[in-house]
Amino acid sequence: MSTVALITGAASGIGAAVARRLSTGGATCVLVDLDGEGAERLAKEVGGAWLAADVSTEDASLRAVELAQERYGRLDLVHLNAGVTSGVDLAAFDVDAYRKAVGVNVDGVVFGVAASLPLLKRSGGGAIVVTASLAGLVGYDGDPIYTMTKHAVVGLVRGLAAPLAKERIRIDAVCPGFTDTPLVAEARELFASAGFPLLDADDVAAAVESAFYSEETGTLLIVQPGRQPVPYRYAGVPGPATGQRPPSS
Repeated sequence: MSTVALITGAASGIGAAVARRLSTGGATCVLVDLDGEGAERLAKEVGGAWLAADVSTEDASLRAVELAQERYGRLDLVHLNAGVTSGVDLAAFDVDAYRKAVGVNVDGVVFGVAASLPLLKRSGGGAIVVTASLAGLVGYDGDPIYTMTKHAVVGLVRGLAAPLAKERIRIDAVCPGFTDTPLVAEARELFASAGFPLLDADDVAAAVESAFYSEETGTLLIVQPGRQPVPYRYAGVPGPATGQRPPSS
């Protein structure tokens, strides 16, 4: 039985690169994207299944996992990759744009994890990789709402690592810098004129693949142009002066 991978935001960019890389390695992919035509084209290319759906709805994740179950009977790898920039200006607040960014970038990850867990457990365990961002580790003032959403999913990954490990499920995040995908298409010339290097989508896909098969969990993997991916390490925070640790749950 081949490995079965579920990928959101799969029609282009990082998601498409991951699908091609995993399928080359023998995995069967279930591809989810709001762009149904793009997902269908890629599914025909890699020999997988596809679903046109909006990951900001819980139903999209439930349907995607159901598709994996019906077609292939198992699920081993989950790449929660779908994401959008917000474009939200807090001085001229657009609540719809705000809800869209939170819906895709945060809800889509939470719904994806929750929907995937039962089938991952029935399949004997597996791995989840979330596409976060350097903006999930540092304050990026170019899009504070996007930064907030990526900090949120980084926190989710860190908080879930230990409990999911008990179920033989690893969860990690890749945190790439600026990557040449449709999300930065409008700024591509600006980066080029400044001589600032962009990551290729396949650079990030390679990091995603390595995270899938790593023995570590809760890792935040930084991906930058010209560098090998490296785990991010947080500094410890001061505890009570008495030196006590909080009780475990």
